[in-house]
Amino acid sequence: MKKFTGRWLVLRIWMLIWLTLVWILLWGNFSAANVISGLTLALIITVLLPLPPVPVEGRVHPISLAYLILRVAWSLVLSSTQIAWLAIRPTGPPITAVLRAHMNLKSDLVLALSVNIMNVIPGSIVLEIDQERRMLYVHVIDASTEQAVSKFYRQAAWVERLLIRAFERDEEWRPAANGNNGHNSNGRNGDGHNSNNDGADAEVERT
Repeated sequence: MKKFTGRWLVLRIWMLIWLTLVWILLWGNFSAANVISGLTLALIITVLLPLPPVPVEGRVHPISLAYLILRVAWSLVLSSTQIAWLAIRPTGPPITAVLRAHMNLKSDLVLALSVNIMNVIPGSIVLEIDQERRMLYVHVIDASTEQAVSKFYRQAAWVERLLIRAFERDEEWRPAANGNNGHNSNGRNGDGHNSNNDGADAEVERT
């Protein structure tokens, strides 16, 4: 028999609210009919088409999470300005490249979150994910200089570091029973981040 916890109930309620809001936005009109129909559709989706459970194996640290959000927001502003300058500067277009970054993250859920963060920051987009090796292959719009390449590696390193602080601290990690999402923490130092290459690996290809 399935055990329904308080966390499960909160997640289900949030999913119902979110799907209802999406339905209302699609119709573009807030009305009782749209709320009722959206809620009905959300119930049908969550009951008949449930998503597989995603194990939560660490703890969420609100302060670290808030800092992560602020850091990503600042990177959005800074990167947008840099991309705008690349578009209007008098010299030719920059040299692009496909680089690979190793993300020493244990959870597939947090790894997916790192991909989303890399994608929303202007100037980089993840092309491929090597789930087993925790490797991201990222297209970088500016790899003209070693300084620009190093900037990408530093970006990958702080994304990894802040995600670990927010979700995957070693002392609080509880691997799932099936063992599918638990990756070993070899290479992490006392701060919980990769001590080998600080979250990044070598360049793959320049274009």
